[in-house]
Amino acid sequence: MLPFLALLFSFAIIDRINLGAARTAGMGVDLNLTVGARYSIATCLYFIPYILLQLPGNYVLRKLGVRNWLTFLVVGWGAVQVGMGFVQTWGYLTFCRFLLGAFEAGFSPALFFVISTWYRRHEVYKRLAAFYLMSVTIGGFSPILAYALSLLDGRQGLAGWRWIFIIEGVITLCLGVLCWFFVPDFPDKNQFLTAEQTAFVLKRVEEDRGDSVPDPLTWEKLWKYLGDWTLWSYGIMFMCSTLPAYALAYFISIILKGMGWSTAASLLLSAPPYGPALITSMLFSWLSDKTKHRGAFIIIQALICVVGVVLMAFAKSNSVRYFGTFLANAGNAGTIPGILAYSSNNVVSQSKKAVQSALTISFGGIGGILASTVFREQDYPRYLPGLGVTIGSQVLLILVYLATCFHFNRLNRLTREGKLSEPLEGQPGFLYTL
Repeated sequence: MLPFLALLFSFAIIDRINLGAARTAGMGVDLNLTVGARYSIATCLYFIPYILLQLPGNYVLRKLGVRNWLTFLVVGWGAVQVGMGFVQTWGYLTFCRFLLGAFEAGFSPALFFVISTWYRRHEVYKRLAAFYLMSVTIGGFSPILAYALSLLDGRQGLAGWRWIFIIEGVITLCLGVLCWFFVPDFPDKNQFLTAEQTAFVLKRVEEDRGDSVPDPLTWEKLWKYLGDWTLWSYGIMFMCSTLPAYALAYFISIILKGMGWSTAASLLLSAPPYGPALITSMLFSWLSDKTKHRGAFIIIQALICVVGVVLMAFAKSNSVRYFGTFLANAGNAGTIPGILAYSSNNVVSQSKKAVQSALTISFGGIGGILASTVFREQDYPRYLPGLGVTIGSQVLLILVYLATCFHFNRLNRLTREGKLSEPLEGQPGFLYTL
């Protein structure tokens, strides 16, 4: 189940972040993106529909079914991606980015929601980490793929950067067709397991948290869930974790070019920093599931990210600054699935998971907006204000986690002492994961 979903998600990431590579390959000059804040605007407007349509997307998911909904989304944004290869002005580019955000909005929360319904609480971090890291590893080769496609410069009278969008869009369209045949559904609706295997999966989930059977999402439930401040705290933490990821995705090749490397070298050197993240993230996810603890591992990785960003911002040597990108990625990559696991572990019922996953990932879009706007054109090539905000985001992440940890620890203690009138999350025997 995970490899195909990871492949789909990797091209969602590639199609979302290839703007930086295309700009480095010549789009910035051809579309005059260096004028004012045009590049930031084109980058930023993607996230407006991406944020607003997350929750409606998860509502539609159950109505239309996973296969129908995801196929529609993948084919939709693949078509938009191809269209970006033919835009003639930065305004049309920005409009395409807006459409891209609208189609991708329902995709990410749907994937994480579906995956979380298949596993027990202390199995899910490793799976989410494996899923996310497979995606990021493939996505990490995006600059190399972009460089290879930019070598088509002049073919059919099209600039190299246009081929980046066209070819990657065509690949996405092909994946959309495969999505119809191979994407998995919720456990209770799946068609690739036998009846006995399905019953086994549902029994494991029911024994773990009691929500193997879906419950409908009503307006009454929606307002109740939105009144739970911890769901908003997960969103803030996720926002803080995605900000460095988007900053590196959109600006790493630009920062490297500002260090003096050529266009080709800047694109090629953008890929290696994603390598160590695969090792560190899987290690921390394995330890986290084994110990049934989330917070300490999230904090450690956030601090590793801080060290990396500090080196990127303040080191004198370009070699040391480049090494900082490795640390920033190594720390940041694992916090994203870590926070998704932490939030999923502490929510019971599929209707609440639908709201939680959509709300959490929508805040990731806010992280993308911040990354797009705090890395300003006038701060090129060092982008010190943007890197400073990135450091601050990791500090905020740690503080918000500590607030939720204190709250959950207190409720767990009161439950063990029998001082609460109702079981936590309405599920007898349930305790929050810290």
